[in-house]
Amino acid sequence: MRAPILLCTDGSDLAVEALSAGLALLGRDHQLVLATVSDGPDPGALVGSGHAGAELTPKEYDRRVAAAHGSARAAIDTARSELGLADAEARVLQGDPGEAICRLASELSAGAIVIGSRGRGGLKRAFLGSVSDHVVRNAPCSVIVTGARAAPPPG
Repeated sequence: MRAPILLCTDGSDLAVEALSAGLALLGRDHQLVLATVSDGPDPGALVGSGHAGAELTPKEYDRRVAAAHGSARAAIDTARSELGLADAEARVLQGDPGEAICRLASELSAGAIVIGSRGRGGLKRAFLGSVSDHVVRNAPCSVIVTGARAAPPPG
């Protein structure tokens, strides 16, 4: 059997478009694994630091973790539906997105990772760095970075 292909989404329309473009290049005759990273609260919010106490109660922390996991599952479900990948395996990852994606690719012995170059982006990307840049530099396999397809020229 061919090595699995890891399809990474952040839930944005641009990410789904990027995965569609990647699948057009690679084909669908692979084991396909849809993955996203849950962006739940920092566990440090439970304990605080220095003179500051905890930012969140355990109940509020658990509520936010559950909400983040629900959003991550929704991102997977959206990609699965829009791409027609009913049989694709789904993984919700935790931690730093770039590191989590590379770790999963290694665990799966993935043949390739498909990831978009733009998604939520903007100011968040400027401060946190680019997930796709990290994956390109650190992945244990080939990486296909795709952007949203440009609109056709008028006329």
